[in-house]
Amino acid sequence: MKKSIKFALAAGALAFTAGMGSSAYADIVVTSWGGGYTASQQKAYGESWEAKTGKKINWENYNGGLGEVRAMVEAGNATWDIVDVLPDQIRTGCDEGLFEEIPRDMFITAGGVSIEDDMMVPLPNNCAIPQIFWSYMAFYKEGTYSGEQPDSIADFFDVEKFPGKRGIHTWANALIEMALYADGVAIADLYDVMDTPEGIDRAFAKLDTIKDNVVFWSSGAKPLELVTSGEVSMSLAYNGRVGAAMLSEGAPFVPIWDGQVLEEEWLAVIKGSKNKDEAIDFAIHASAPEQQAGQAKWINYGPMRKSGLAIIAANEPWYNTGVNIMEHMPNREEVMADSIFANPDWWADNGSEISERFTAWMAQ
Repeated sequence: MKKSIKFALAAGALAFTAGMGSSAYADIVVTSWGGGYTASQQKAYGESWEAKTGKKINWENYNGGLGEVRAMVEAGNATWDIVDVLPDQIRTGCDEGLFEEIPRDMFITAGGVSIEDDMMVPLPNNCAIPQIFWSYMAFYKEGTYSGEQPDSIADFFDVEKFPGKRGIHTWANALIEMALYADGVAIADLYDVMDTPEGIDRAFAKLDTIKDNVVFWSSGAKPLELVTSGEVSMSLAYNGRVGAAMLSEGAPFVPIWDGQVLEEEWLAVIKGSKNKDEAIDFAIHASAPEQQAGQAKWINYGPMRKSGLAIIAANEPWYNTGVNIMEHMPNREEVMADSIFANPDWWADNGSEISERFTAWMAQ
């Protein structure tokens, strides 16, 4: 089974690389983050859209941010048609007029349910095209602890009960929410507490409880290396990295879903797209329930549309190698009660100040 999973992932990456041709031959240009994530997009809805329309897609990579998009729009020379963006960027970009607005009634419904009612989070604006959820989560390696096993974010912060180093990332997002939740703040109250100076002080006080045991990471692959080598006993990581290692390599990791922080991912059509009609058609296709579900055949990120998740649940084993994927999905029903939806508006308003304080905390 491991060999077949490795082969499937290698084939997906090869297909992605093969799609990186010259944009002169592409009918639309879709820009995303590269690697296995873009390969999953290509496999899930790129190939089916090409087969349906006879059009071609050129897949390009970027490093995020709105700088390149803004420059294209201001110059009146959009060389990309669609871009994959983070939650703050879909809001800022739409406000600045960098993205096209798409009437909601153009989107494919699921059993007569509108896209608005089919979403797990509200659509932030008319530019936003649903994509996926990913999450920050804690995990450890099987056999790290004897007897009682950690199963909550509170356990991650308890170095007396579960000794050892802790791997955390070098930015504040998700850590503030996790620290407060581990300190007993209810999920429903997190952002109200974070709106107060006392709440932020409380979060950093909780972070202080593990400061002497922290190993920092900034590369997505690093937490897996730290946990595998035993340099840390537990680490935070991207759920997709942990799941991929378990699915593709049979890695003996144990995910801790309690206290995970779910993050949004969106697509947007760039204002002034030279292929606007085709780009909108692709956007509608990519956000349809079947395509949303199809992406989970290739990567363990969760559909934003409820109907997409329902398709997966009803058709297990769903992963492309013939194994179940739902247990690796960050937004499945079983883990939602103890999961935190990140609030991108809060981070847009407060992120700079919190990041400055977090950088100083790391240096202490």
